[in-house]
Amino acid sequence: MVENTLFLGLDVHKKTISVATVDGSARAEVRFYGTIENTPDAIRLLCKKLSKDGRRVHACYEAGPCGYNVQRHLTRLGHRCDVVAPSRIPRKAGDKVKTDRRDAMTLAQTLRAGQLTEVWVPDQAHEAMRDLVRLRSQAMRDLRKTRQHLLSFLLRHERISPFGHWTKMHRRWLGELKFAHPAQHLALEEKLHRIERAEELCERLKQAIGSWCRSGRWLRSCRRCKRCAASR
Repeated sequence: MVENTLFLGLDVHKKTISVATVDGSARAEVRFYGTIENTPDAIRLLCKKLSKDGRRVHACYEAGPCGYNVQRHLTRLGHRCDVVAPSRIPRKAGDKVKTDRRDAMTLAQTLRAGQLTEVWVPDQAHEAMRDLVRLRSQAMRDLRKTRQHLLSFLLRHERISPFGHWTKMHRRWLGELKFAHPAQHLALEEKLHRIERAEELCERLKQAIGSWCRSGRWLRSCRRCKRCAASR
């Protein structure tokens, strides 16, 4: 069955895909097919041409910023496509030369040899949840950075809080601070507003994630998450 399979190595970019092919036969050589546009129509025409003699198509590409759309296009066309972990791809020691052509050929060769490690491909619902979780993580980082900017500002002006940071007493102390120069007082107010907006965003995202986790298909996975379980 393997000998009737054509293995494809795809080096996927935003606008193009570099394609390399190799037959299932152990003695077959890896060939660079060429570069196609990264569009559903181009992918469909590629598969139609490569599988016209009845051969099965088994493709792979590295997990990366382009996501899983190529994998989904190929799956809908009835072909197998693996998304593989870049860090687990075998590479020769000292080989630091990277080109689209070489990367595609390496993927095709290692795919045929069974030396690649697949990553789990989420469905579109799971991917949407991932996007929301990533956004909350970014919002939390932004909040920490915004708070640090305020603390650095206060330290430069020798305003040291006698209370623990971000407690109720600390927030009350912040609201009572006064500066002699209006520009400095305006800077303080704007930094406090930025912190309030960042906190509100984090809370909205937390509530949205919790709501999705407690509903329908997410309930089972949420039971395995200590953080979500504690919030219920």
